Amino acid sequence: MDSVGVAAAAPPDAGPGPAWQSKCPWGAPNTTSISCSLADVMSEQLAKELQLEEENAAFPEVVAVAEGPFITGENIDTSSDLMLAQMLQMEFDREYDAQLRREEKKINGDSKVSISFENYRKVHPYDSDSSEDEVDWQDTRHDPYRADKPTTTPRRGFIGKGKDITTKHDEVVCGRKNTARMENFAPEFQVGDGIGMDLKLSNQVFNALKQHAYSEERRSARLHEKKEHSTAEKAVDPKTRLLLYKMVNAGMLETITGCISTGKESVVFHAYGGKSATEDKVIPPECAIKVFKTTLNEFKNRDKYIKDDYRFKDRFSKLNPRKIIRMWAEKEMHNLTRMQNAGIPCPQVVILKKHVLVMSFIGKDQIPAPKLKDVTLSSEDMKKAYYQTLNMMQQLYKECNLVHADLSEYNMLWHDGTVWLIDVSQSVEPTHPHGLEFLFRDCRNVAQFFQKGGVAEALNERELFNAVSGLNITADNEVDFQAEIEALEKMNEDHVQNHGKKLSAFSSDGDPPIYDE
Repeated sequence: MDSVGVAAAAPPDAGPGPAWQSKCPWGAPNTTSISCSLADVMSEQLAKELQLEEENAAFPEVVAVAEGPFITGENIDTSSDLMLAQMLQMEFDREYDAQLRREEKKINGDSKVSISFENYRKVHPYDSDSSEDEVDWQDTRHDPYRADKPTTTPRRGFIGKGKDITTKHDEVVCGRKNTARMENFAPEFQVGDGIGMDLKLSNQVFNALKQHAYSEERRSARLHEKKEHSTAEKAVDPKTRLLLYKMVNAGMLETITGCISTGKESVVFHAYGGKSATEDKVIPPECAIKVFKTTLNEFKNRDKYIKDDYRFKDRFSKLNPRKIIRMWAEKEMHNLTRMQNAGIPCPQVVILKKHVLVMSFIGKDQIPAPKLKDVTLSSEDMKKAYYQTLNMMQQLYKECNLVHADLSEYNMLWHDGTVWLIDVSQSVEPTHPHGLEFLFRDCRNVAQFFQKGGVAEALNERELFNAVSGLNITADNEVDFQAEIEALEKMNEDHVQNHGKKLSAFSSDGDPPIYDE
């Protein structure tokens, strides 16, 4: 028997031998083998037990303290409606997310570019381990999701040595540098993520984009300034708002309720009147504030109503269009004063402040009187309104020495069984170079409206023109009629140019001037 066999067969109660025998690397390991049958080895139960032992050894069980009650099958209180609602909502959310995943799979298929409905899911996956490694990139100087800006060349103007030298005029370096400089454009100019895409812009393209960005910035500033200094739809600019505040603070107006009408040239507000500073002036209980729009677009074609009017001819200046707007408001104030002195139903002027005209309110309890085009009148009322309009046109021409120049069913109100005239800012005198043309246009609008309204006694435009003006123009057709009107205007204009104005500009709105024909 050899030494190895003797050592292995030694009894277990033998004393310890030399150290070199216990530590010999060539000695057989002293292991005890567990005998088992083949049926035990092939048993599935044994395999599961071994797997559980390995998992318990690798992942020791950690007992966690629950922050709230778990929804399990043991501790569910089915008597609580809230708990049942939460369970149903959770089940619905899971089914909804499963449907979204099926839709994703159906749409994406085998495509390399896929879409995700992650933002639309109800229950988002939560990874507890990732919360420990979360980093607030706002507090760090380096953002890993942002591309690095291109490195600049040193002062010497080149980098590298020998054949690998790169100067500051390199096409790639200049292109990347121009892409980085686009970030200095205005925030309104969207440049995109050019650095992340490694975009290279040539100097020509960059200069064109730079010029376009500057022009867009200046245009935006002009639009903002124009909006701040001009009245808009149903709104007023700061200067107009300050004028209204001063009227309220002075006690002239008690309160301003809101907007009641808008037009191309003005915005009309309703207000309750206050107390006047002077006893001779009475402020009506309800007032209408007409704010003429300070946007100049609406007044580009309105100069023909002012520049040839002798009352404003010397003060007209096309180079200062803002003065035209104030003169437009002043013109309406003077025309309304003439009409009021003649007894024509029209709003009463209270005060004029720059481009804000305060008048009496035609209506009741914040409800404005309807326009003649919006009201449904009986045949008797329509006939009554026609004769009232005819009488007012004659008074306006003969007593006030004015032509409305924009008379239609849109500028006539029906209130308390009476026709009221409004919007006379464009009204001119008959001696205006186009005064008779404006009168003929008014007669056409009035005649067509009342003829459509069923007034049998309504005159046609030519008969109405002769009835209002007192002229006896006998022409068989409308073309010859207008030709004679233009001839009369030409004669009047030549007479004014040769002999000057017949009357100087009025100093007060007393009796209307009478022209010697």
